[in-house]
Amino acid sequence: MRFKPGKTDGLLLAAVLFLTGFGLVVLYSMSAYNGQVRFGDAAYYFKKQFFAMTLGMAVMYGVSRIDYHALERLAVPAYLLSLLLSGAVLLVGDTYNGSKRWLSLGPLSFQPAEYAKPAVILLLAAMVSRMEKKKSVIMILSVTGMVLPIVALVGTNNLSTAVIILGIAVVMIFISNPRYLPFVWIVLCGSGLLGIFLSLEQYRLERLAIWRHPEQYEKGYQTMQGLYAIGSGGLFGRGFGNSLQKLGFVPEAQNDMIFSVICEELGLFGALLLMLLFLLLLWRFMVISTHAPDLFGSLIVAGIMGHIAIQVILNIAVVTNTIPNTGITLPFISFGGTSVLFLLAEMGLALSVSRWSGG
Repeated sequence: MRFKPGKTDGLLLAAVLFLTGFGLVVLYSMSAYNGQVRFGDAAYYFKKQFFAMTLGMAVMYGVSRIDYHALERLAVPAYLLSLLLSGAVLLVGDTYNGSKRWLSLGPLSFQPAEYAKPAVILLLAAMVSRMEKKKSVIMILSVTGMVLPIVALVGTNNLSTAVIILGIAVVMIFISNPRYLPFVWIVLCGSGLLGIFLSLEQYRLERLAIWRHPEQYEKGYQTMQGLYAIGSGGLFGRGFGNSLQKLGFVPEAQNDMIFSVICEELGLFGALLLMLLFLLLLWRFMVISTHAPDLFGSLIVAGIMGHIAIQVILNIAVVTNTIPNTGITLPFISFGGTSVLFLLAEMGLALSVSRWSGG
């Protein structure tokens, strides 16, 4: 079948641009106090995020103009590179705030785990589309066998990202497989392995105890302050820029817990609008995936949809103490240059798929 480029999905592009712009404005409000106290510059975090977003926008535009079919041959090399980089973190990675997740290249540092997400999406889209006519059991086992090495490497020092990568794989297999029974076994086996994994380290069991009774533990301080922020915001919030919890009470307010301070400043109304914007994004992914001209393109966008959905749900669940704290950022909003750079690269992929139609 021949394919020809068409128009870029305008609604998806508008949603991405609005989210990135909103994220920058919110980040400045949330991080100004910490930036001033730590670095003597209220705009410190804003400047770093702005640089990453500017670079990410250029990457998004460049990727969106590429014929995504050409990326299929790069899927395996991109995945092997993610394995290499994730392995390098274990050997020569940098440690910040007790977590060894970064690699440094001169003055720049980045998290290879963030690169692993789009690499896995490309690999699985290529694999599943090539194995379309094979038995579902063979396909599921093959895909699982390919994903487990990167999940194991990333999970060594970044359990939350490993869970997201595994979730992306499950979503993509589920969408491409008409049978439901294999997923029952996947969920049961996954739950068992997760239970074993949690029991291997004391601090992981401690997280469960903190989740149940955060007020009884010193490490539950962040959770409690986040809940105070959400509760004090009420329906319409204290007003933009008027948060009290960001003034040192919520540790690292610009990172994982940024949604709690959004609730404090903009209230339930503002939080719901932000969630509706994410729903608009997911809806456009679903439309693009449904109308993609081939299975490869459809699975790319489905994987991106799964990534964003899982990360948003987990972040909000952590902030509201619905699940134990796992250190997951809110896409486009939380501070993190590597995260926003590769998120925008994924948006470029989705926009590339949206430009092509069967002809």
